[in-house]
Amino acid sequence: MTLGPARLPAAGGRPVSGAPRRVSRMFYGWWIIVAGAGIQMLANGLMGQAYGSYMVLLRNDYGWNKTTLSLGSSLREVVSGGIGPFHGALLDRLGARAVATIGLVLFGLGLMAFSQLRDLLTFYLAFAVISAGMALCGWTTITFAAVHWFERRRATAISLTSAGFAVGGILVPLTTLAMETLGWRETAFISGVVVLIVGLPLAQLIRPSPQAMGLGPDGDALTEPHHHRLKGERAGTAAGDFTLREALHTASFWWVGFGHASALFIVSAINVHLVSHLHEDLGYSLGTAAWFVTVMTLFQLLGTLTGGYIGDHSNKRVLAVGCMGMHAGAILLLAHAANVEMVLAFAVVHGLAWGWRGPQMAAIRADYFGRSHFGKILGVSNLVIIIGTISGPLIAGYVYDQTGSYKTGFDILAGLSAAGSVFFILAKKPALPKRHALRAPGG
Repeated sequence: MTLGPARLPAAGGRPVSGAPRRVSRMFYGWWIIVAGAGIQMLANGLMGQAYGSYMVLLRNDYGWNKTTLSLGSSLREVVSGGIGPFHGALLDRLGARAVATIGLVLFGLGLMAFSQLRDLLTFYLAFAVISAGMALCGWTTITFAAVHWFERRRATAISLTSAGFAVGGILVPLTTLAMETLGWRETAFISGVVVLIVGLPLAQLIRPSPQAMGLGPDGDALTEPHHHRLKGERAGTAAGDFTLREALHTASFWWVGFGHASALFIVSAINVHLVSHLHEDLGYSLGTAAWFVTVMTLFQLLGTLTGGYIGDHSNKRVLAVGCMGMHAGAILLLAHAANVEMVLAFAVVHGLAWGWRGPQMAAIRADYFGRSHFGKILGVSNLVIIIGTISGPLIAGYVYDQTGSYKTGFDILAGLSAAGSVFFILAKKPALPKRHALRAPGG
C-alpha cells in the first residue's frame, strides 16, 4: 500500500493540509478482513467443527461417554469465557495483531500436545491450551479489528471474516479424511504445524486502525472529525461511546448477551454432536456425516456473505429474532429426522440462520456502545455467551447418556432457542449515558 503527502477533505469537505492520501486501489481494511477470515478458517476447519469427528474416534479408542467428551468442548468455552475480560483488556492495550499472534502460537502447540494425549488429564490439559489459543486468535479478536476499520460497512466486514469460519467448516471432510487415513494423532500434529506456518503470517497483516495509516474508516478520506474521534477513542471519551461500566448498566447489554447465548445453545451442541448423531443414531458413515456438515456450512457461508449486506441495510435486531426461530425449527427437524430430506432441510435452515445472525451479534454491540471500549465490552459479553456454549453440548451429551438418543436433548435446545428470540425483541438501542446527553445541544 502506498501513501504520499496530499490534502484530504476536512470537515465540510475541505482538505486537511499535510494529511496523507490513499492511492491504492483496495482499502487496506479488506486485507485485514482476508487475514481474519483465513485465521478463522484454520480454527474451524482444524478443530472447531472438526471436533465432532475427533469425538467419534476418541470414543472408539478410549470408551469415554458423550458427557465426558462434551466436557472437552465445554472446557474450551469455559476458558474462552473465563479469560474474556482479560482478553478484552489485552485487545484494548496491545491491539489485535499481538493478541492473535499469541493465540495462534498457543493453538498450534496445543494441537501438537493433543496428538500425544494418553488419558483424561492430558486430554483436558491439551484442550485448555487449545482453548486459550483459539479464543485469543478467534472471533473476538478478528471482530475487534474489523470494528475499528469499518463503520458504514461494519456488518459486511464482520460477515466476511465469518465467511472464513464457514469455509473452515467446508474443509472438515478433508480433516476427517486425514483422520481416517493417517490417524487422528497424526492429523492433530500436522494441524498444529499448519496453524503456525499459515496462521502467523496472516496475523502480521493486521493493523490497529485506518487513521494510523492515514486513512478513514471504510476507505473514506481522512477528515477532521475522524482525527477528533481517534483522539477521543485513545482517551476513552469519543462522543456517543460507552465505557464498560456504562454498558453494564444498560438492559440492552444483557438482553443482547442472553440472546446470543440462546443461539449458541444450538450452535455449540450441533458443532459437537452433529457427526455423532448422524453416525450413531441415524446410521450414516463418518464420511457421509462429514459431508452433511459441509452442506450446512455451505449455507452458513451463503448466509454470511448475504447477511452482512442485509444487516447494513435493515434492522439487525429484527433479523436476529427471525434467525432464532429458524435455529429452533432446524434442530427440531434434526431431532425427528426420518429421512435424508429432513437432514438436508436442517442443514439448509440452520446454516442460513447461523450465517445471517452471526455477524449481527458484534455489529449490534458496536452500533449500541461504540468503539472506544469495544474490546472490554465484547470480552465481558463472553462471560454471558458461555452460558450457551458450555450448556448446549452438555445438555445434549447428558441426555444421550441417560436415554440413548439425542432427540429429547435437541427438543430442549429448540425450546431454549425459541425463548431467546424474546431477548432480542427486548434489546433496543440504549440511550446515551448522561455525560454524553449533557454535551448535546440544548442538553
